[in-house]
Amino acid sequence: MTRATTVRAVLAVAVLLASVFITLTMSPRLGLDLQGGTRLVLQAEDSDTTEANRETTDRTLEVLRQRIDSLGVAEPVLTRSGEDRIIVELPDVQDPGQAAAVIGRTAQLSFHDVQGALPPGAGPEAQPESEKRTDRLVLPDEQGTRLRLGPARLSGAGVKDATAAFEAAQQAAGWTVKLDFHKDAGKDWTKLTGEAACHAAGDERRRVAIVLDEKIISSPQVDPSVGCQAGLPSGSTQITGSFSAKEAQDLALLIKGGALPVPVEIVEQRTVGPTLGAAAIDASAQAALIGAAATALFITLVYRLFGALAAVALAAYGVISYAALVGLGVTLTLPGLAGFVLAIGMAVDANVLVFERAREECQDRPALSLRSALTTGFQKAFSAVADSNVTTLLAAGLLFFLGSGPVKGFGVTLAIGVIASMFSALVIARALTEIAAGSRFVSDYRGVNGIARPGSVRTWLTRKDPQLFRKPVQWLVISTALVAVAVAGIVVRGVDLGVEFTGGRLVEYSTSRPVDVETARSTLAVAGFGDAEVTTAGDGDISVRTGKLDDDGEQALRTALATEGGETTKVRDELIGPSLGDELRRNALIALAVAVLVQLVYLAARFRWTFAVGSVVALVHDVIIVVGAFAWLGRPVDGIFLAALLTVIGYSVNDSVVVFDRVRELWAGNRKTPLATIARRAVLQTVPRTVNTGMGALFILAALAVLGGDSLTDFALALLVGIVVGTWSSVFTAVPGALVLERTTSAPPPVPDKSPKRARAPRRDPFDNGARV
Repeated sequence: MTRATTVRAVLAVAVLLASVFITLTMSPRLGLDLQGGTRLVLQAEDSDTTEANRETTDRTLEVLRQRIDSLGVAEPVLTRSGEDRIIVELPDVQDPGQAAAVIGRTAQLSFHDVQGALPPGAGPEAQPESEKRTDRLVLPDEQGTRLRLGPARLSGAGVKDATAAFEAAQQAAGWTVKLDFHKDAGKDWTKLTGEAACHAAGDERRRVAIVLDEKIISSPQVDPSVGCQAGLPSGSTQITGSFSAKEAQDLALLIKGGALPVPVEIVEQRTVGPTLGAAAIDASAQAALIGAAATALFITLVYRLFGALAAVALAAYGVISYAALVGLGVTLTLPGLAGFVLAIGMAVDANVLVFERAREECQDRPALSLRSALTTGFQKAFSAVADSNVTTLLAAGLLFFLGSGPVKGFGVTLAIGVIASMFSALVIARALTEIAAGSRFVSDYRGVNGIARPGSVRTWLTRKDPQLFRKPVQWLVISTALVAVAVAGIVVRGVDLGVEFTGGRLVEYSTSRPVDVETARSTLAVAGFGDAEVTTAGDGDISVRTGKLDDDGEQALRTALATEGGETTKVRDELIGPSLGDELRRNALIALAVAVLVQLVYLAARFRWTFAVGSVVALVHDVIIVVGAFAWLGRPVDGIFLAALLTVIGYSVNDSVVVFDRVRELWAGNRKTPLATIARRAVLQTVPRTVNTGMGALFILAALAVLGGDSLTDFALALLVGIVVGTWSSVFTAVPGALVLERTTSAPPPVPDKSPKRARAPRRDPFDNGARV
């Protein structure tokens, strides 16, 4: 075993041990769509006196944090998004109405002197003309008596603390709210109560009104023991009334939280029940196990012993990537979980590239030792491995920076998966295969190692030697026809944009009795929800999509369904405001445009411009066909679909990079050979890699499509279509497109790599003693 192999083996063992330790000692951080809970997106808005900017939004966030902490929610997460948006995540909160009511109110608290009461049944017009001023209010007290109030003497900002307490020592025991004032506010309180004390006991003017959002919540009389102008000492006071424990606690919470610096509007609200998240985790775990087992079995059958060692490296990849997610504290969302599962299938790509290059070396140079062929395979495959993974990382970066909500988690998971897969292929798999290649048994028995003999696909292609690109335009015509069919679906059927892009509300219910779609639709129409779109979801669940619908309307909708379905439970609730829907739709288009541009720039830097344009044309071809397929199938296009589409872009460019990398290599070594011949050879040499890598991803995606449930079926379906179409386009769209473009340029063929390399002594086979006859 060489020194380099030893270093790789030690590094692999160290990373694996650290990963196992993290896996056993730390728990993953689950997103709300997996553990259940409520996610709110609040939009800060300008008020008459305050502009909603970064500073006021930060102060608003801190006020909201105090309110939510007082709600007793375990591990709430509040973050600012952009300049004027706040994201609130409340784990295990299944009733978003209460949380939204508490955190969204501005809580304008004020203290007023009472200037008298209106006669019973009298309106504000009964107020004396001399007292009609715009800064005075007429509000009903706790018993409904209309009181004339003076201007606000003290605001809620002067309250230092507010706590709910049960007072058993009073004549009428009950819950009260104790208030502590700041120093200056305490002086104002003393003055206010001192002026009220100048009136006789029982006089309405001896009362002090405490007003919350223009509603009198308490108007106590100043105690008779308090003298005129003496007032209550600064320090504390109590709000008394017929409070229940919950009412007292909510009131104390609002007063302590204070007034929001700027008003906020809920532009997005998502609620996921705990059973839905648990089911998604179980389904994804089953899909991962079945898909990974099928992928491992497939590469073992194709590459024999080396394939089995790659399967071991694949298992190591799973442990390392999971440990990285947990160790870095990444929030694992449902799309992120799908990305983790998908990356398992894509992780075999680097191994397949290396093994196919090693097979070519064994086929072209039969006298070469197995170890040398493997080393050459790793060296020649490195550029293709690096380029293909960079394109996937670019797609992951776009998902993170331009995606929203859980889609960001998919981008993070995909990026971690790409890095972990490169480590598992270039370090772990290489160490294992190099150790195995040093064995005389593995080296002598070519049927065992899996790379000393060409595979069945390569053998068949070599025998048939199809002349693919004599007429490249004909392949472009076929691709154009496929795009035309997709465009026809988009025009004829239309694209069913999800509620995330259109705004509105989507609620999913589980009923104790089966309810078919037509019955549910007619029941809701009778209840006044005739414009609701009703579909099935999950195992007999009912999904209802409407336009603007508040919490009271949602409750009425649930009640209507319960008349047919019995006990009705809400398992998922998504509310998107129209402004946010427009923004998300605009960002989705920007993300797609930026993805295409970034890939074009990268490919143009790494390859000839003709190759770059051919690859970008192929990926645009793939995007249109995937969108068209969803239009024909009537499937919704939402944020998770966008994640799948950007992944398809990365996968499509990945395939094209592998082909053009081989074209560049062969053309540089055979500059006088026609490019069409070079392209044909490159495609035939890389087809085995494309087929074997695609099969690994297809196993995973098929398992996700069957076992992943409604949440992941569309994601898997989009990727299934994208991978099949991407495999086609990388050969029959990108390459013919580049060939046609090359006819328009006079640029010379690429120059062979002439960078000086350090001379190395030939490595001797460890079982060769040097004797010759």
